[in-house]
Amino acid sequence: MALTGGEVRLERSHDGRVADVTLSHGRYTVITWEMRRLMAERFAEIDRDPDVQVVVIRSDGEHFSSGGDIAGFMEVDPIDFTDLGHDVTAPARSPKPVIVAVDGYAFGVGLELVLSCDIRLATERSRFALPEMNLGMIPGSGGTQRLARLIGLSRAKHHVMTARRMTGREAADWGVVAELHPDREALDTATEALVTTMLGFSPLALRAAKEVLDRGVDAPLATGIELERKAYAMLRSSHDFAEGVAAFGEKRAPEFTGR
Repeated sequence: MALTGGEVRLERSHDGRVADVTLSHGRYTVITWEMRRLMAERFAEIDRDPDVQVVVIRSDGEHFSSGGDIAGFMEVDPIDFTDLGHDVTAPARSPKPVIVAVDGYAFGVGLELVLSCDIRLATERSRFALPEMNLGMIPGSGGTQRLARLIGLSRAKHHVMTARRMTGREAADWGVVAELHPDREALDTATEALVTTMLGFSPLALRAAKEVLDRGVDAPLATGIELERKAYAMLRSSHDFAEGVAAFGEKRAPEFTGR
């Protein structure tokens, strides 16, 4: 396999308010070096677009992703690996909420991409793994750190050090995914329902919630609460908050504008 190949398509739906990002590279959606670069480029475009309120990541393969282009990586100079995890984890840095819909395998860098998203949905047949130990390597795009924060240090060590696969049910029970669905059709339906729900909220409030949760979770409790308090105070002066209060009093749906 080569460093190039594969696509990361960006389309918009819901009158431009939703950015749909689709990975495409065969049945197993092997992620090439070029696809990593494209992921960063797509999110740079998304983050600049004030109309985009929600992002959804999917794969058009039989599996979400079986992992990275292993043979291709052998062609990369070691110094280039210093930015290895930066591009593919662009969803974590985006100020906008990112939903990922997983069906089938999410292995290696595929799982690291999934872990960098905000809300993870999956099917019962989905399997999750960081199999780098089989190659004499460890995950290099945030896998060890994000997995440990989700499932605990002991379980993370077990999965990383043994390359063990996690079932969809385990992923749901341990909080790796928020929802588990029977098949891809049900997954697509649930994803669309979640998108519709989130589009009904204030974009400002969604962004503030993401930032406070991400920044506060690893900080001391007092620091996290201070972040929350200041974000709350900021939102109190927004047009969206005034609209939400007015709509509540008038018993109607609010019309949020992101201001």
